[in-house]
Amino acid sequence: MEKMDILETDADRQQRRNMSCAVLLSFSPFFLASAAYFYLSTFDLPPSIILAGVKSAPTLLLAVTVLGWNGCQSVPGVVGGLVFSALGDFCLVWPQFFLYGMAAFAMAHLLYSLTFLSSRYEKHSSSSCMYNIYKVLLAIGLSFFMYLYPFLQKKPNSKVLVPAVGVYVALITMMGILAVRTRHLITLLGSLFFIVSDMCLSLRQFIIPPVKLSETVVMLTYYLAQLLISVGDVMAVENKNDFAKWKTS
Repeated sequence: MEKMDILETDADRQQRRNMSCAVLLSFSPFFLASAAYFYLSTFDLPPSIILAGVKSAPTLLLAVTVLGWNGCQSVPGVVGGLVFSALGDFCLVWPQFFLYGMAAFAMAHLLYSLTFLSSRYEKHSSSSCMYNIYKVLLAIGLSFFMYLYPFLQKKPNSKVLVPAVGVYVALITMMGILAVRTRHLITLLGSLFFIVSDMCLSLRQFIIPPVKLSETVVMLTYYLAQLLISVGDVMAVENKNDFAKWKTS
């Protein structure tokens, strides 16, 4: 009997490894589309519909992949967040549409936050260590907004920009805190990369003159963030389904 349990455990582990490989393989269109964007970005092209489409394609492909794995239950969650993110990618190609792009990403962070509160992520009581991480993220968000504040005030549209950026910083900070609460390492890393990407984008947008390397850093961390959040959501649903099957067997 003991030997049989060991064999079943090994089989379960093998099944998990196979599922992980299948998940990663299903995201291969995203990798190809991301590579196409980075290749196209080397030509220093002016804003255009084609550039906007290529830039938003990887995120849309992530949405399609997550939808294929999780079904319609993910539409008001990560899939919806990815679609809004793709809309934000599209808008940010043109500098004059920056506020529209930021609004789209704000909706994405709100949907991600709601997903991290859903039943697919196990409920965990917050430990003292987690509370410390919450405090660190809050401190980072507040400090970064205070750092940006004097630069935002100098912009022509500061009356709109200052509160808009403040709300955005609050939303992405909340998303990061709720990602910590899930205790899913992949999801947490994705959220942290998203915060890093947005901080780099803010520095480039409001403080540092745009340079080629800054765009690469912003998009590399951004695509990685979206990939990790997407994979984390797929794995969360699959693990939940496996647990439900085990419980009913």
